[in-house]
Amino acid sequence: MAAVSSLVLIRLLTPSRLRFRQLAVCQRITWLSVSTRRRYSSHTSDSSVDHLSSELERYKDLKKFFRKRLRATYHRFSNIADHSVVRGHHHLYFFEEDGIYRVDARQSEPEQVLNLGQVSRGDERTEIQNEEKKLRVQWTIQRIRLSPQEKHLAVTLKSNHSEELRCVVVRLERRNCPPSSPTHVILTLDKVLSFEWATDDVLFYTTLESLRCSKVFCLDLTSGGSRITSVYEETLPDVFVEVALSRDQQILSINCNSRTSSEVLLIDTTKSNLEPFLVQPRQPDLLYHVEHWRRWLIILANTGPGQEYQVVQAPLSEPHMLSWVSLFSPNPGTAVKDMDVVGDHCVLVARTRASELVLIVVPLTHPKEAYTLQLPSWACAIETKKAALADQRNVLEFLISSPVHPPVSYCLYPEDRLLSPRTGVENPSNYTTTRLQACSQDGTLVPVTLLHEVPLESLRQAPMLVHVYGAYGRDLNMEFCPEKRLLLEKGWALAYCHIRGGGEQGLSWQRQARMEGKPKAVEDLQACLQHLFSSGVSSPSLTALTACSAGAVPAGALCNRHPHMIRAIALQAPFLDVLGTMEDPSLLLTLEDREEWGDPVGNPKHKLSITSYCPLHNITPQNYPSMLLTAYRSDARVPLAGVLRYTEQLKKAIRTHFTMNPHSECEKAPNIVLNIQPGANHFGPSDFELMLEEEALKLAFLHTELALDPPRAPRKRKRY
Repeated sequence: MAAVSSLVLIRLLTPSRLRFRQLAVCQRITWLSVSTRRRYSSHTSDSSVDHLSSELERYKDLKKFFRKRLRATYHRFSNIADHSVVRGHHHLYFFEEDGIYRVDARQSEPEQVLNLGQVSRGDERTEIQNEEKKLRVQWTIQRIRLSPQEKHLAVTLKSNHSEELRCVVVRLERRNCPPSSPTHVILTLDKVLSFEWATDDVLFYTTLESLRCSKVFCLDLTSGGSRITSVYEETLPDVFVEVALSRDQQILSINCNSRTSSEVLLIDTTKSNLEPFLVQPRQPDLLYHVEHWRRWLIILANTGPGQEYQVVQAPLSEPHMLSWVSLFSPNPGTAVKDMDVVGDHCVLVARTRASELVLIVVPLTHPKEAYTLQLPSWACAIETKKAALADQRNVLEFLISSPVHPPVSYCLYPEDRLLSPRTGVENPSNYTTTRLQACSQDGTLVPVTLLHEVPLESLRQAPMLVHVYGAYGRDLNMEFCPEKRLLLEKGWALAYCHIRGGGEQGLSWQRQARMEGKPKAVEDLQACLQHLFSSGVSSPSLTALTACSAGAVPAGALCNRHPHMIRAIALQAPFLDVLGTMEDPSLLLTLEDREEWGDPVGNPKHKLSITSYCPLHNITPQNYPSMLLTAYRSDARVPLAGVLRYTEQLKKAIRTHFTMNPHSECEKAPNIVLNIQPGANHFGPSDFELMLEEEALKLAFLHTELALDPPRAPRKRKRY
């Protein structure tokens, strides 16, 4: 599957999915944007942390209640559908907490291929010191790749409290050994992010350093030993490099992407000479992604109308842009999100104007006969399965889900125009997905997805949790989340605002809210809230807002401009100092991020724009919503010092407001709470118990600040 956002996307395991692995064998792989990375640079004192963290005590009792409820909810969904089983030619591979196992038709017991203890080093015993407890670093399996004839296996591991990555290479083939002999770990490679087998003995991989991949290496095992050579090194500081394998496993690509341009090199794995060759040299504002079909390249490029994506074709022997021939362009208002080649068909994942998901199938032999398949109306997220060695090449397996609907496995048979579920579909009739459109200040219609249990006309007294992101061309995360299901079952309405800056409506949707256009994202969020209230959904006193990372920018800006529109806000690893970060080129990723936020040093208009909305630099004496800010002590993307600075200035402004306004006694003072977690995982804790603590605190905070009665535990039925 080709990633088609203007961001570079990498495969990592999201924290929400890691949570299920603590309860069952339920691991899946998803696309996550590197570009959610944000950071500050100064240090902080433990005394200030202790002072701010003491405010967590008021939620202590309610947090215990929600932790118990969350645990029960996660157990209810511990057997959800996933793509954790990998089909090899001879075995099925699956994951357990302690490692990787395989089984074939003749084996009654699974065989362990890799035990995580085999790759333990002294640094696994390193403990991260927190104020009152020590946390042992553990490793979690991220993804595995089998070599073409199942001779070798490579797997990446991630530390649960840091950014550390490790790749382990295992020899599966047993020469002159009895069947019971153990598999052999050949070597471990540090900092490996993306990796693919070109042959049974040749592995290409990238390394992650300073939150960026710029180098590609080749591991050659043909001589019986191991030889590592450098293949490619990117010199541009804003380009991220990854390796990927085509679905038919004949072409390995080196994808070099910035936020606004692409350059792809290919390696033909069917030839003995594994030297990369260039498809199309980089040029400004050209984005493209490559798949392979019968010695042709199927390319998704933003050369369509309005610089949106269309499908083009070129011979493998002449891949440059002069040879590109258009095959298919989607209708206006339909945004292509992903592309795959399945048999003789190109399959596109797309979103409509209302942000509904559809599949567009383009027969590569007769592209004019393209057709569209509707997915269930509740589908909000899709995850396609990367083809394993023994998977059928003419079938596309994928999962669809929503924040409140567990993943359901589907199969697409494009030759037969057949779309069918592989597992039983839970009846979602109790939960309604309503698609709305809010009119922003400039007349642009902004999609809103509303999830609710009671009818729309009965939602005026319902508490509402609003979600927002709106940056880097990345769609708002709408995968299944048991916490959201719990809220819905307790009468909450869940609103997802697809504001500009994100990617829901295509590349132009992001372009409209980049650099000087960033204030439009704040205007869109305001319009979404106003439209929800005017439609009879909740009210400001019952509304909370949540966001993570760069999503904190429109959320924080709204709090400065219209603090009375919401009662509470919960931010995770929040990016709050846009101006200070973009002014400091020494910080990681600042040069790259200027393509998104602008350059306040070299462009006065950019500085004026950033200054108009930057959350930290627009704090003013007034009453604010209650706020829960969750930060991670060693987060390189959003270090703790910047969140502390924002928290201190916000509290100072609130104190000034109440001091200067004698009539403010009738107002309820907000609670500004900082929740500091150990580790450096920008995406939240992967440890299940730590996750429960964090989510239980969030639910306790929301119920307390919205003055809601805590939900009662379900009664146990008496037995007679």
